[in-house]
Amino acid sequence: MEGYRVCQLMKDSRFEGFLMVRGAERKTDKNGRDYVDMNLGDRTGELNAKIWNWDGTQELPESGKPVKVRGQVQEYNGRLQFRIERWRPVTPEDPVNLADLVPAAPRTAEEMKRDILETVNGFSSEPLRKLTLEMLDMAGDRLDWFPAAQRMHHAERSGLLHHTTDMLRLAKAALEIYPWMNRDLLCAGVILHDLGKLEELKSDESGNVSDYTRDGQLLGHLVRGITLLNRAAEKTGVTGEWVVLLEHMLLSHHGEPEFGSPRPPMFPEAEALHWIDMMDARMNTMKTAWEKTPEGAFSERIFSLDRRVYHPLYGDETEGQS
Repeated sequence: MEGYRVCQLMKDSRFEGFLMVRGAERKTDKNGRDYVDMNLGDRTGELNAKIWNWDGTQELPESGKPVKVRGQVQEYNGRLQFRIERWRPVTPEDPVNLADLVPAAPRTAEEMKRDILETVNGFSSEPLRKLTLEMLDMAGDRLDWFPAAQRMHHAERSGLLHHTTDMLRLAKAALEIYPWMNRDLLCAGVILHDLGKLEELKSDESGNVSDYTRDGQLLGHLVRGITLLNRAAEKTGVTGEWVVLLEHMLLSHHGEPEFGSPRPPMFPEAEALHWIDMMDARMNTMKTAWEKTPEGAFSERIFSLDRRVYHPLYGDETEGQS
Protein backbone atom coordinates (compact mmCIF):
# COMPACT_ATOMS: atom_id res chain seq x y z
CA MET A 1 0.00 0.00 0.00
CA GLU A 2 2.86 2.38 0.73
CA GLY A 3 5.27 3.85 -1.78
CA TYR A 4 2.71 5.24 -4.20
CA ARG A 5 2.75 8.85 -5.35
CA VAL A 6 -0.56 10.63 -5.82
CA CYS A 7 -0.01 10.74 -9.58
CA GLN A 8 0.25 6.92 -9.59
CA LEU A 9 -3.01 6.22 -7.76
CA MET A 10 -5.81 4.60 -9.74
CA LYS A 11 -9.31 3.34 -9.08
CA ASP A 12 -9.32 0.55 -6.46
CA SER A 13 -5.78 1.38 -5.32
CA ARG A 14 -5.18 1.15 -1.59
CA PHE A 15 -2.92 3.69 0.07
CA GLU A 16 -1.40 4.12 3.49
CA GLY A 17 1.09 6.85 4.13
CA PHE A 18 1.69 10.55 4.60
CA LEU A 19 -0.01 13.29 2.58
CA MET A 20 -0.29 17.05 2.91
CA VAL A 21 -3.67 18.60 3.74
CA ARG A 22 -4.40 21.22 1.08
CA GLY A 23 -7.81 22.06 2.54
CA ALA A 24 -10.48 20.50 4.77
CA GLU A 25 -14.10 21.43 5.44
CA ARG A 26 -16.86 19.89 7.54
CA LYS A 27 -20.06 19.30 5.55
CA THR A 28 -23.44 17.58 5.88
CA ASP A 29 -24.85 15.01 3.44
CA LYS A 30 -28.47 14.81 2.25
CA ASN A 31 -29.31 12.54 5.19
CA GLY A 32 -28.03 15.04 7.73
CA ARG A 33 -24.82 13.16 8.54
CA ASP A 34 -21.57 15.05 8.99
CA TYR A 35 -18.52 14.27 6.87
CA VAL A 36 -15.21 15.90 5.99
CA ASP A 37 -14.44 17.00 2.45
CA MET A 38 -10.74 17.55 1.95
CA ASN A 39 -7.97 17.73 -0.62
CA LEU A 40 -4.75 15.82 0.01
CA GLY A 41 -1.57 15.90 -2.00
CA ASP A 42 2.12 15.33 -2.38
CA ARG A 43 4.65 16.89 -4.70
CA THR A 44 3.21 14.98 -7.68
CA GLY A 45 -0.45 15.92 -7.42
CA GLU A 46 -3.66 16.39 -5.48
CA LEU A 47 -6.64 14.16 -4.72
CA ASN A 48 -10.08 14.84 -3.28
CA ALA A 49 -10.79 12.80 -0.16
CA LYS A 50 -13.72 12.11 2.14
CA ILE A 51 -14.05 11.07 5.77
CA TRP A 52 -17.61 9.76 5.98
CA ASN A 53 -19.71 9.57 9.16
CA TRP A 54 -17.58 12.15 10.89
CA ASP A 55 -18.28 12.04 14.62
CA GLY A 56 -16.55 15.29 15.46
CA THR A 57 -14.43 13.86 18.26
CA GLN A 58 -11.24 15.03 16.54
CA GLU A 59 -10.26 18.46 15.30
CA LEU A 60 -10.52 18.95 11.56
CA PRO A 61 -7.32 18.13 9.67
CA GLU A 62 -5.36 21.38 9.47
CA SER A 63 -4.60 22.90 6.10
CA GLY A 64 -0.88 23.04 5.38
CA LYS A 65 -0.09 20.16 7.76
CA PRO A 66 0.79 16.54 6.90
CA VAL A 67 -1.37 13.64 8.08
CA LYS A 68 -1.09 9.88 7.98
CA VAL A 69 -4.04 8.30 6.16
CA ARG A 70 -5.26 4.86 5.13
CA GLY A 71 -8.01 4.08 2.66
CA GLN A 72 -9.05 3.21 -0.86
CA VAL A 73 -9.26 5.17 -4.10
CA GLN A 74 -12.70 5.15 -5.69
CA GLU A 75 -14.23 6.93 -8.65
CA TYR A 76 -17.06 9.47 -8.46
CA ASN A 77 -18.46 11.38 -11.45
CA GLY A 78 -15.49 10.32 -13.52
CA ARG A 79 -12.89 11.58 -11.03
CA LEU A 80 -10.77 9.78 -8.47
CA GLN A 81 -11.76 10.17 -4.83
CA PHE A 82 -9.97 8.83 -1.76
CA ARG A 83 -12.21 7.24 0.88
CA ILE A 84 -10.36 7.63 4.17
CA GLU A 85 -10.77 4.78 6.64
CA ARG A 86 -8.33 6.00 9.27
CA TRP A 87 -6.27 9.14 9.74
CA ARG A 88 -4.22 10.95 12.35
CA PRO A 89 -1.96 14.00 12.59
CA VAL A 90 1.74 13.28 12.22
CA THR A 91 3.98 13.04 15.27
CA PRO A 92 7.64 14.09 15.66
CA GLU A 93 8.59 10.41 15.43
CA ASP A 94 6.98 9.93 12.01
CA PRO A 95 9.44 9.61 9.09
CA VAL A 96 7.92 12.50 7.14
CA ASN A 97 9.96 14.18 4.42
CA LEU A 98 8.23 17.45 3.53
CA ALA A 99 10.14 17.57 0.24
CA ASP A 100 8.05 14.55 -0.83
CA LEU A 101 4.78 16.24 0.09
CA VAL A 102 5.15 19.78 -1.21
CA PRO A 103 5.62 20.76 -4.87
CA ALA A 104 8.58 23.12 -5.04
CA ALA A 105 10.50 25.17 -7.58
CA PRO A 106 13.48 23.41 -9.18
CA ARG A 107 15.92 26.05 -7.93
CA THR A 108 16.50 27.53 -4.49
CA ALA A 109 14.94 30.82 -3.49
CA GLU A 110 18.41 32.24 -2.82
CA GLU A 111 19.59 31.45 -6.34
CA MET A 112 16.47 32.90 -7.96
CA LYS A 113 16.54 36.09 -5.88
CA ARG A 114 20.20 36.53 -6.78
CA ASP A 115 19.32 36.39 -10.48
CA ILE A 116 16.63 39.03 -9.98
CA LEU A 117 18.88 41.37 -7.99
CA GLU A 118 21.71 41.06 -10.53
CA THR A 119 19.27 42.10 -13.23
CA VAL A 120 17.95 45.08 -11.23
CA ASN A 121 21.41 46.27 -10.22
CA GLY A 122 22.32 46.27 -13.90
CA PHE A 123 19.58 48.77 -14.81
CA SER A 124 20.83 51.97 -16.42
CA SER A 125 17.61 53.73 -15.36
CA GLU A 126 17.92 54.90 -11.78
CA PRO A 127 14.15 55.52 -11.35
CA LEU A 128 13.32 51.98 -12.49
CA ARG A 129 16.03 50.56 -10.26
CA LYS A 130 14.69 52.46 -7.23
CA LEU A 131 11.08 51.44 -7.88
CA THR A 132 11.91 47.78 -8.43
CA LEU A 133 14.17 47.47 -5.39
CA GLU A 134 11.57 49.16 -3.19
CA MET A 135 8.84 46.79 -4.40
CA LEU A 136 11.10 43.80 -3.70
CA ASP A 137 11.90 45.17 -0.26
CA MET A 138 8.16 45.54 0.45
CA ALA A 139 7.63 41.91 -0.59
CA GLY A 140 10.22 40.80 1.97
CA ASP A 141 10.92 37.22 2.95
CA ARG A 142 7.52 36.00 1.71
CA LEU A 143 9.09 35.81 -1.74
CA ASP A 144 11.24 32.92 -0.51
CA TRP A 145 8.27 30.54 -0.37
CA PHE A 146 5.25 32.21 -1.97
CA PRO A 147 3.53 30.31 -4.82
CA ALA A 148 2.32 31.93 -8.04
CA ALA A 149 -1.18 30.42 -7.91
CA GLN A 150 -3.58 28.25 -5.94
CA ARG A 151 -4.26 25.60 -8.58
CA MET A 152 -2.86 26.65 -11.96
CA HIS A 153 0.68 27.46 -13.07
CA HIS A 154 3.59 27.46 -10.62
CA ALA A 155 1.34 26.35 -7.73
CA GLU A 156 4.38 25.31 -5.69
CA ARG A 157 6.67 26.51 -2.95
CA SER A 158 8.74 29.45 -4.33
CA GLY A 159 6.53 29.34 -7.41
CA LEU A 160 6.35 33.13 -7.71
CA LEU A 161 10.14 33.34 -7.92
CA HIS A 162 10.19 30.39 -10.34
CA HIS A 163 7.67 32.10 -12.65
CA THR A 164 9.45 35.45 -12.42
CA THR A 165 12.96 34.17 -13.12
CA ASP A 166 11.87 31.97 -16.03
CA MET A 167 10.06 34.99 -17.47
CA LEU A 168 13.23 37.05 -17.07
CA ARG A 169 15.12 34.50 -19.16
CA LEU A 170 12.42 34.69 -21.83
CA ALA A 171 12.51 38.50 -21.73
CA LYS A 172 16.28 38.59 -22.18
CA ALA A 173 16.02 36.18 -25.12
CA ALA A 174 13.32 38.39 -26.68
CA LEU A 175 15.56 41.44 -26.24
CA GLU A 176 18.22 39.72 -28.34
CA ILE A 177 15.69 39.56 -31.19
CA TYR A 178 14.05 42.94 -30.54
CA PRO A 179 16.91 45.04 -29.13
CA TRP A 180 15.01 48.26 -29.80
CA MET A 181 12.76 47.59 -26.81
CA ASN A 182 13.71 49.21 -23.52
CA ARG A 183 15.53 46.50 -21.59
CA ASP A 184 15.12 48.02 -18.13
CA LEU A 185 11.39 48.64 -18.58
CA LEU A 186 10.63 45.13 -19.81
CA CYS A 187 12.67 43.47 -17.05
CA ALA A 188 11.14 45.72 -14.38
CA GLY A 189 7.66 44.82 -15.65
CA VAL A 190 8.49 41.11 -15.46
CA ILE A 191 9.78 41.38 -11.89
CA LEU A 192 6.86 43.48 -10.63
CA HIS A 193 3.91 42.13 -12.62
CA ASP A 194 2.73 39.50 -10.09
CA LEU A 195 3.91 40.92 -6.76
CA GLY A 196 0.29 41.84 -6.02
CA LYS A 197 -0.32 38.12 -5.55
CA LEU A 198 1.37 38.43 -2.16
CA GLU A 199 -1.76 40.31 -1.08
CA GLU A 200 -4.17 38.25 -3.20
CA LEU A 201 -3.54 34.73 -1.87
CA LYS A 202 -3.57 33.12 1.56
CA SER A 203 -0.51 30.89 1.59
CA ASP A 204 1.45 29.14 4.33
CA GLU A 205 5.21 28.65 4.18
CA SER A 206 4.82 25.27 2.48
CA GLY A 207 3.41 27.10 -0.55
CA ASN A 208 -0.10 25.77 0.05
CA VAL A 209 -2.82 28.30 -0.81
CA SER A 210 -5.97 27.81 1.26
CA ASP A 211 -8.03 30.64 -0.20
CA TYR A 212 -8.06 34.17 -1.61
CA THR A 213 -7.72 37.13 0.77
CA ARG A 214 -10.32 39.87 1.04
CA ASP A 215 -8.17 42.02 -1.27
CA GLY A 216 -7.85 39.09 -3.64
CA GLN A 217 -11.60 38.65 -3.80
CA LEU A 218 -12.48 42.34 -4.12
CA LEU A 219 -9.56 43.72 -6.11
CA GLY A 220 -7.20 41.05 -7.46
CA HIS A 221 -3.47 41.21 -7.96
CA LEU A 222 -3.54 43.59 -10.92
CA VAL A 223 -5.18 46.40 -8.98
CA ARG A 224 -3.36 45.63 -5.74
CA GLY A 225 -0.07 45.58 -7.64
CA ILE A 226 -0.69 49.12 -8.85
CA THR A 227 -1.45 50.38 -5.34
CA LEU A 228 1.80 48.80 -4.13
CA LEU A 229 3.66 50.43 -7.01
CA ASN A 230 2.16 53.82 -6.10
CA ARG A 231 3.31 53.30 -2.52
CA ALA A 232 6.83 52.51 -3.75
CA ALA A 233 6.80 55.58 -6.02
CA GLU A 234 5.78 57.82 -3.13
CA LYS A 235 8.48 56.39 -0.88
CA THR A 236 11.26 56.69 -3.48
CA GLY A 237 10.11 60.03 -4.88
CA VAL A 238 9.88 58.66 -8.42
CA THR A 239 7.19 60.33 -10.53
CA GLY A 240 6.22 60.79 -14.16
CA GLU A 241 6.41 58.56 -17.21
CA TRP A 242 8.16 55.53 -15.68
CA VAL A 243 5.46 55.12 -13.05
CA VAL A 244 2.64 55.40 -15.59
CA LEU A 245 4.32 52.93 -17.95
CA LEU A 246 4.75 50.35 -15.17
CA GLU A 247 1.17 50.92 -14.01
CA HIS A 248 -0.04 50.17 -17.52
CA MET A 249 2.12 47.03 -17.75
CA LEU A 250 0.73 45.70 -14.48
CA LEU A 251 -2.84 46.55 -15.51
CA SER A 252 -2.62 45.10 -19.03
CA HIS A 253 -0.46 41.99 -18.60
CA HIS A 254 -3.48 39.64 -18.76
CA GLY A 255 -4.16 40.99 -22.23
CA GLU A 256 -7.92 41.44 -22.36
CA PRO A 257 -10.98 42.14 -20.19
CA GLU A 258 -12.04 38.47 -20.16
CA PHE A 259 -8.94 37.71 -18.10
CA GLY A 260 -9.04 40.82 -15.91
CA SER A 261 -7.17 43.50 -17.86
CA PRO A 262 -9.35 46.57 -18.53
CA ARG A 263 -6.82 47.84 -21.10
CA PRO A 264 -4.89 45.91 -23.76
CA PRO A 265 -1.10 46.33 -23.91
CA MET A 266 -0.50 49.65 -25.70
CA PHE A 267 3.29 49.81 -26.15
CA PRO A 268 5.91 47.18 -27.11
CA GLU A 269 7.25 46.30 -23.66
CA ALA A 270 3.70 45.84 -22.34
CA GLU A 271 2.83 43.59 -25.29
CA ALA A 272 6.00 41.57 -24.78
CA LEU A 273 5.25 41.20 -21.05
CA HIS A 274 1.78 39.83 -21.81
CA TRP A 275 3.01 37.13 -24.17
CA ILE A 276 6.03 36.20 -22.04
CA ASP A 277 3.70 35.78 -19.06
CA MET A 278 1.26 33.74 -21.14
CA MET A 279 3.96 31.49 -22.57
CA ASP A 280 5.62 30.74 -19.24
CA ALA A 281 2.30 30.07 -17.49
CA ARG A 282 1.04 27.75 -20.23
CA MET A 283 4.31 25.87 -20.62
CA ASN A 284 4.46 25.25 -16.86
CA THR A 285 0.86 24.01 -16.93
CA MET A 286 1.69 21.77 -19.89
CA LYS A 287 4.78 20.40 -18.11
CA THR A 288 2.83 19.64 -14.93
CA ALA A 289 0.16 17.73 -16.88
CA TRP A 290 2.77 16.03 -19.09
CA GLU A 291 4.72 14.76 -16.06
CA LYS A 292 1.59 13.19 -14.55
CA THR A 293 0.49 11.50 -17.79
CA PRO A 294 1.92 8.16 -19.03
CA GLU A 295 3.61 8.14 -22.44
CA GLY A 296 1.13 7.68 -25.26
CA ALA A 297 -1.79 8.82 -23.09
CA PHE A 298 -3.87 11.96 -22.67
CA SER A 299 -4.32 13.83 -19.41
CA GLU A 300 -7.64 14.80 -17.93
CA ARG A 301 -9.03 18.09 -19.24
CA ILE A 302 -6.87 20.92 -17.95
CA PHE A 303 -9.19 23.75 -16.91
CA SER A 304 -6.83 26.66 -17.60
CA LEU A 305 -5.96 25.32 -21.07
CA ASP A 306 -9.48 24.09 -21.88
CA ARG A 307 -8.03 20.92 -23.38
CA ARG A 308 -6.34 17.62 -22.60
CA VAL A 309 -2.56 17.27 -22.85
CA TYR A 310 -0.90 14.42 -24.76
CA HIS A 311 2.37 12.85 -23.60
CA PRO A 312 4.06 11.87 -26.87
CA LEU A 313 5.93 8.64 -27.45
CA TYR A 314 9.15 10.51 -28.13
CA GLY A 315 11.43 8.52 -30.36
CA ASP A 316 8.91 5.74 -30.99
CA GLU A 317 8.82 5.21 -34.75
CA THR A 318 6.06 2.59 -34.62
CA GLU A 319 3.75 3.15 -37.58
CA GLY A 320 0.11 2.44 -38.03
CA GLN A 321 -1.03 3.43 -34.53
CA SER A 322 -4.28 5.37 -34.23
